[in-house]
Amino acid sequence: MIHRNTLLALAIGAGLLTLAACSKDTPETAGSTPDAPPVAGATDASADAFVKRVNDEYKAASPELNAAQWLSSTYINDDSQLLAAKASEQNLNRLNGWIKAARQFEGKPMSADSARAILLLKLATAMPPPSDPKKVSELTTIATRMEGMYGAGKSCTGEGPVKVCRDIGQLSEVLAGNRDYTAQLDAWRGWHTISQPMRKDYVRFVELVNEGAREMGFADAGEMWRSGYDMTPAALAAETDRLWGQVKPLYDDLHCYARTKLKAKYGDDKGQVDGGMLPAHLMGNLWQQDWGNLWDVLQPYPDAGSLDINGALQARHAANLARLRAEKPNATPAERVEIEREAELITAKQMTQTAEDFYVSLGMPKLPASYWQKTQFIKPRDREVQCHASAWDMDMAGDVRTKMCIKPNEEEFTTIYHELGHVYYYLAYNHQPPLFQNGAHDGFHEAIGDTIVLGMTPKYLQTINLAKAGDQNQEALINTQMRMALAKISFMPFGLMIDRWRWGVFDGSIKPEQYNKAWWDLKAKYQGVAPSTPRGEEFFDPGAKYHVPANTPYTRYFLSHILQFQFYKSLCDASGHTGPLYDCSFYGNREAGKRYWAMLGKGASQPWQKTMKELTGGETMDGTAVLEYFAPLQAWLKQQNEGQSCGWQPTSKG
Repeated sequence: MIHRNTLLALAIGAGLLTLAACSKDTPETAGSTPDAPPVAGATDASADAFVKRVNDEYKAASPELNAAQWLSSTYINDDSQLLAAKASEQNLNRLNGWIKAARQFEGKPMSADSARAILLLKLATAMPPPSDPKKVSELTTIATRMEGMYGAGKSCTGEGPVKVCRDIGQLSEVLAGNRDYTAQLDAWRGWHTISQPMRKDYVRFVELVNEGAREMGFADAGEMWRSGYDMTPAALAAETDRLWGQVKPLYDDLHCYARTKLKAKYGDDKGQVDGGMLPAHLMGNLWQQDWGNLWDVLQPYPDAGSLDINGALQARHAANLARLRAEKPNATPAERVEIEREAELITAKQMTQTAEDFYVSLGMPKLPASYWQKTQFIKPRDREVQCHASAWDMDMAGDVRTKMCIKPNEEEFTTIYHELGHVYYYLAYNHQPPLFQNGAHDGFHEAIGDTIVLGMTPKYLQTINLAKAGDQNQEALINTQMRMALAKISFMPFGLMIDRWRWGVFDGSIKPEQYNKAWWDLKAKYQGVAPSTPRGEEFFDPGAKYHVPANTPYTRYFLSHILQFQFYKSLCDASGHTGPLYDCSFYGNREAGKRYWAMLGKGASQPWQKTMKELTGGETMDGTAVLEYFAPLQAWLKQQNEGQSCGWQPTSKG
C-alpha cells in the first residue's frame, strides 16, 4: 500500500497523499496556535502566489513529518508514538491554516493549475481534524495509539513463565498452512482479540473527524472521502456498484467452487456456515481477502503445470543459508542466529532486486542507492515494528523506501512488485509541484504494481528461474488462472465492504453499538463469508484489519483491481501482443514501458479521466478486461459447479 506520510498525506500510520484517501486538515489563521508554524496567508497577492508558497512549504516540511512517521512504524514504542503524534498535530494545524487561507481566493481568477491545486488541498484528507487545537491533539494521539495497538498486537495464552504470545505473522502462518479446523479457528480468534481495546478510541475518532469534515462543508468524513474522484460523491458510490455488478458473477462462481471443496475437506457441517456462506477462519487469510493460501485445497489439477514459486524461493533461501554456514562452520550459537538473519536479509534483497528488474526492463530507472540502505526488508529481532507492507516517499525528491517483513513465499514476492509500483509512481511524478505529486486518483496508485504482477506469466517466471518449463496445456492454464483468481477475484468484494462499513459509521447509519454486527452483515452480503461462532459487540473485529485503525480509505483497492486489468490490456496492446490476454507479459518491452512511465509522470496534475484516456483510449473504469482475462477459468468453474446449489443467504452471527 502507499504509505506517504507527508502533510497532505497524513493518515498517521497509513498517511497517504491521495485525492480522497488521505488525512489532514483545517484551523484558524496562520500561527493560530503555538504548534502551528507560519503558513501562507492573506499576504499572497494572488492564488498563483499562494499555491507556490504552499508547494514550497509543503515540500520543505515533509521530511520531518515522514521521519517521525517512519520511526513510529519501524521502532514502535511510547517515545516514537509521541513524536509521531506531535509531528502529525503540528502539520494538521499547518494544513488547517492553508485551507482557511485558500478561502480568500474563492471566486477570483486564477490559472487552471492553481484552481486544481487548491481543490486538491481541500480534498486531500482522510482525517479532517476539528479547528480546535486541543481536539487536533486528541485526534492525533488517538490515531497514533490505535495504529500502535495494531502494530504491536499479539494473541497470548497462559500466564507467567508458560505464557505464549503469537504475532500476526505467526497466526497468519497457521491459517496459511495448518489444515486442522480447531487450530485455524484458535489462530483466527486470537488475532481478533487485539482490536477489542480499540473500540472506545474508534468511537471518539469518528466523532472528531466528522466534526472536522463538517467544518469543511461536508456532511461527514465519508462524503469527504468520496469527493476526490473528479466526480460527485453519489456518482462515485454508483460507479463502484456498477463495476461490482460487472465482475460479481465471476466471484459467485469462484465462491461456489470453494464452498464445494471446503465441504469435501471438512464435511458439510464445518465446510460452510448457515446460509451457504464460507467459514471465515478456513479461507487461509485472517480477513478472507486472499484465498491463495488454500491452493492445496482448491488447486484444479494437482499434476498439471504446477508453479511451485514457494518451493523455488525457499530453495534460494536455503542455498543462501547453507553458503553462509559453510563460510563459518565453527560459529557460536549467537553467531548462528546472526547468520540466519543475514540469510533472511540476503534473500529478501534478492527478491526485491528481481522485482526491480521488471521495472528496469521497461526502461524505468534503477532504484536509488538510498533505497537499499534505508528500506526495512525483514523484521528486526530487537524491537516492535509495523510489518504491514507499505511504500514511502520521504522527501518528494527521491528518498523512497518500502517497509516489509519479507518471507520467501509467493504472496510476499508479488507484494514486493506491488509496493515498487508505488515507488516508481513517486519517482515518475517527483518533478511535479508537490500538490500534484499523487496518483491520478488513489485507485491508480494501488493498480500500478499489480499491473506488473499480471505480467508475471509462467513464461516470465521461467525466465527468472522460478518456474520450470512445461507444456502449457488446458489443465496448466486453468491452474494458472485459478492462482490469479484466488488473489484477485476473491479480493474484490472485500475491497468494497470495508468502506461501505465506514461510510455507514461516518454518516451515523451504523451506530457504535452495532459496529460488529454491521461489519459481519456486510461481509455476508458482499463476500458470502461468516464466522463459525457468534461475534457480539464485545468484539471490534473491524479493528483487526490494519486499514481501519490506520484510517486508510479502502475503495482505492477495489478500484485498483478493475484498473490493473485495463492498464494491463493497454500495455499488452502497446507491446504488440496478439494472443489471449492472459498469456501476455510485456517484460522487457520498452514501448509499453514508455507509455506507462508517461502516465505515471502526470501524477494528479489533471483529471484522472484524461490520464486514463491517454493510456487506454477511454475515460471510464470498466470491468470487461477482468472478464476477458479470466474467460477460460469462468467457463471451467461453471462446468465444475453444475448440479451444485450456488449462492448464499446472508445470516448474522453477531
